[in-house]
Amino acid sequence: MPVTLTDRVALVAGATRGAGRGIAVALGEAGATVYCTGRSTRDGPVDAARPETVEETAALVTAAGGCGVAVVVDHTDEAAVEALVARVRDEQGRLDLLVNSIWGGDALTEWGKPFWELDVARGFRMLERAVHTHVVTNRHAVPLLLEGGRGLVVEVTDGAFLGYRGQLFFDLCKTAVMRLAYAMSVELADTAVTALAITPGFLRSEAVLDHFGVTEETWRDAIAKDPHFAHSETPRLVGRAVAALAADPDVRRHAGRTLACWDVTRAYDLRDVDGARPHWDEHLDEAIGAILERVDPTADDLLLLKLRRPQLDFDETRADQRARIDAFLADHGGAP
Repeated sequence: MPVTLTDRVALVAGATRGAGRGIAVALGEAGATVYCTGRSTRDGPVDAARPETVEETAALVTAAGGCGVAVVVDHTDEAAVEALVARVRDEQGRLDLLVNSIWGGDALTEWGKPFWELDVARGFRMLERAVHTHVVTNRHAVPLLLEGGRGLVVEVTDGAFLGYRGQLFFDLCKTAVMRLAYAMSVELADTAVTALAITPGFLRSEAVLDHFGVTEETWRDAIAKDPHFAHSETPRLVGRAVAALAADPDVRRHAGRTLACWDVTRAYDLRDVDGARPHWDEHLDEAIGAILERVDPTADDLLLLKLRRPQLDFDETRADQRARIDAFLADHGGAP
């Protein structure tokens, strides 16, 4: 059955592009009123390299069947966040769903450097954009959810694991919002508001499509460059997962957890816009299993193993895979 969120009011913080936009539009598909926030507006995008704006996202929400409301907000500005929540209260009288998808860290992430060589000021700006903003937004928006006597808070992260994500500040940002969802769930335990986190899989965001030189219509052309891209997903899929969670009267069973989009889509029988239902973890397990059977692994094979190995720390369900990766890397001159 289609997910229905008619008469629900949602706030998607960080809805300009990527997962935030996909979530906002999927909520629109379900009939919700969606306040779409971000810093990039048609009057002057923050990132000159990216054309997406919050007004464009709101229009897509409305075209999908909901009611999109664009609000230009810098979520590092606490007064602006307070004003945003006051506007939602004045115009709607309630809030049913808060999605925190604020990021803004791509240009600040220094991949390939050890932590002792990183620019600390850049890293702190990442934390401000990707963590502090979430705390401030939750601080001021959750009371409106509580006033309504029900609600859901969704923190958007990258990866459902507790292992390392390959760069210190990136790792801190993405694990912090997972912990934020858990911490909030503890304090919300005696209320009707649920907090959880969710991760998409290999996301075909606007920036990723541009990186590969393809569009959403021609995305399969990039599979020749990166075979893993065959298992990617549109931002709409994680949006449909969030919509299904918001419509679930028993969503509280997920309180405090970090959910993977691929698990949620199977649980609710959801599909992407092209009918696909990718499962990123299953794909990685299969790909790594194939590499571990090779006699002459390529440099790309070894790189994938080196990246995956620390991601599996604390994952006892994959302890055997982790041990096999260690042994394989040692045998092929690529010790972790």
